[in-house]
Amino acid sequence: MAERAHLVVVGAGPAGLAGALAAAARGVRVTLIDAAEQAGGQIHRRPAADLAAGRPPAPRSRARTWERLLDALDRQRATGNITHLTDHHVWCVERLPGSGGFAVHALRGVAREEGVTVRADAVLLATGGYERVLPFPGWTLPGVVTAGGAQAMLKGQLVLPGRMVVVAGTGPLLLPVAAGLAEAGARVAALVESAGPRALLRKAPVLAGHPGKLAEGARYAARLLRHGVRPLARHSVVEAHGADRLEAVTVAALDEDGRLAPGTARRVPCDALAVGHGMLPHTDLAEALGCTLSGTDVRVDTEQRTDVPGVWAAGEATGIGGADLALAEGHIAGRSIAARLHDAAPDPRAWAAAARARTRLRAFSAALDAVYTPPVDWAGRMRDDTTVCRCEEVTAGQVREAAGTLGAGDARTVKLLTRAGMGWCQGRICGPAVAGLTGCPFTPGRRPFARPVPLGVLAEPLEPPPD
Repeated sequence: MAERAHLVVVGAGPAGLAGALAAAARGVRVTLIDAAEQAGGQIHRRPAADLAAGRPPAPRSRARTWERLLDALDRQRATGNITHLTDHHVWCVERLPGSGGFAVHALRGVAREEGVTVRADAVLLATGGYERVLPFPGWTLPGVVTAGGAQAMLKGQLVLPGRMVVVAGTGPLLLPVAAGLAEAGARVAALVESAGPRALLRKAPVLAGHPGKLAEGARYAARLLRHGVRPLARHSVVEAHGADRLEAVTVAALDEDGRLAPGTARRVPCDALAVGHGMLPHTDLAEALGCTLSGTDVRVDTEQRTDVPGVWAAGEATGIGGADLALAEGHIAGRSIAARLHDAAPDPRAWAAAARARTRLRAFSAALDAVYTPPVDWAGRMRDDTTVCRCEEVTAGQVREAAGTLGAGDARTVKLLTRAGMGWCQGRICGPAVAGLTGCPFTPGRRPFARPVPLGVLAEPLEPPPD
């Protein structure tokens, strides 16, 4: 009997899990690889098992959907259709010459990293996204974290970033972060959102088509009001203050053009700042394989196929859109992969409902992107002594000098002149800031590896994981 076709799914968030389940249900052998100890991604992150704690509360409809997915995963694992490799960090996916297959290379564990290789006939990249960081004076002080980082601390470790927290930036993530912190016992001193009500009203026709999402946002707002938190719309954090750690932040109102309004600055005492300005797709693995990007997103067709044969992508990697969109894209990808691996032409009618949901949710996400944009003058307010690249301790003044005095016309030249982006994160964190300061377009850099790899792993043959 011929061996069943094998799919490797990278990422066990909503997109990866939906894709794995859809493919496994149609006779494909699936290996689901994820860096976390449990499936769920950021949105369904659960406390570490050692804490013996329950899951943080989630919206009722979302919780029901997630429980159904977990039950299906348990059933498929029990039958051997899905192998779930947790705590495995994929650092490279390579095409195998001649066979048309792939080798997925991962590191198992954190304390003692071991090399693991899984071979596959097809790959689904559901690698998610990461937060966009826009520097400002004082952002490197202890106590300043990203909004998603604060949420991960609370969900995964049941830890607060501080007792008195300011949540700031822009985007729909700020509401659940602030509500979660307040209900966990933190005092939310301010919720600072740079977008204003008028921007939302301009997108009302599109947003009104998603009453469930609007109701979810209203519930978060109501929870914040119960804790005495009123959002500061059209405001922005100007500076963080402190000696050894964060002690306060300065916030100011924005005018109609999105610039700081003179005379509106005020100081807010706090010991933690959770700041976020949206998300960017994780595209390292896709780029290393040669997949084409559209801006910062992996380009896919209606089946979620990339332009590299045998490689599909779904979820935030193809454009930031949230869990519901990721589920729809993952389901479409899983069905498409099953059909293609079985040498059958996919029937779009089989995923018609998911395709309709994908279209609506992409329009919704595009509307939110137009509303939740960073203040227009965020780069101009950075003082020259503001650190931009933390890895290499490069300041805004050095980046400006490279672009102005030294004539650097692109991010790569700025990197060569200043070392911005040469450190541990390889420009993932400082890239948007460098682009904003220089006026160069932000384009993800193509890297051979998605994360640092021990030399010993590169030097020795990589063994497959145990059965």
